[in-house]
Amino acid sequence: MAVNEKYFLAGDIGGTKTVLALYQEDGSPYAPIKKERFVSRNYSSLGALVSEFLAASNVEPARASFGVAGPVQEGRVKTTNLPWLIEQQELEQTIHAPVRLLNDLSAIAHAIPYLQANDVETINPGVAASKSPLAVVAPGTGLGEAFLTWSGGRYHAHPSEGGHADFAPVDSLQTELLLYLQPRFGHVSFERVCSGSGVPNLYNFLKDSGRHVEPGWLRDEIEQASDATPIIVQAGVEGRAEICGAALDLFASILGGEAGNMALKVLATGGIYLAGGMPGRVLSFLRKPAFLNAFVQKGRFTNLLRAIPAHVVINPEVALFGAACHGNELENFDE
Repeated sequence: MAVNEKYFLAGDIGGTKTVLALYQEDGSPYAPIKKERFVSRNYSSLGALVSEFLAASNVEPARASFGVAGPVQEGRVKTTNLPWLIEQQELEQTIHAPVRLLNDLSAIAHAIPYLQANDVETINPGVAASKSPLAVVAPGTGLGEAFLTWSGGRYHAHPSEGGHADFAPVDSLQTELLLYLQPRFGHVSFERVCSGSGVPNLYNFLKDSGRHVEPGWLRDEIEQASDATPIIVQAGVEGRAEICGAALDLFASILGGEAGNMALKVLATGGIYLAGGMPGRVLSFLRKPAFLNAFVQKGRFTNLLRAIPAHVVINPEVALFGAACHGNELENFDE
């Protein structure tokens, strides 16, 4: 195979699935010329998976960009939910082209400036300030955060670990939640209460505090499940259990507050984007007044928050899309 300067490779590397796609140089990140999904655990390494994909494609790309679920440090990442150690230099030897590794949230952040209207649902229209900072709050299994700033004619993405900052309750219910969780975790971060893994914490608080009764059928389903979150979310969205609906109401309120916090911290007057696996699943709860009230109620800065647009990213392949957007920007590969 000879290097084909007309194509580049992008990938979304997750613990369950990996999606790889080939794109044409300067083409649309929405239109890969080839895309394929793989079961990640069926492969010993990302290099083995990529080699199989490229051999079937009969092309060597000019470069590659991968969004990976795990912390990237000095061109290396130990995947969070896979026994893979991914090294940029090793992949470059496999692919015979420059490679860049991105944290999956950084990949999502790269996508934000390129999203189209059907990629998002708007919660607060606001008035976006041109070329102003953008912020991303992404509750999935954990809580990821990032922001973007304008420089040199385009937006640049910056990572953050803001999801691990101290949870700050804003009312008596949230204060009781904090007091409930402190003996269990010591440090209670926003991730403990504003993520997929945090939903059971909200549910157990509402149950153990006596605020809501747990139906027997629901208790049985949760006891038999390896992960309670999908059960709680589905029952809440479908209105089948009051306690689940209350847990999602609390989740929406906390998410609104933290989204407003992030908007203030980076002055994201260009807009804030809710991504990750949770917001799209609980969109009906984010449309209730509790989310927007929590988002804007920031004392003397309430009017500023009211003007900031808030969107939910509903594109299910936004991480792959973001890796492709990153790969399409040649300056990202400059040494």
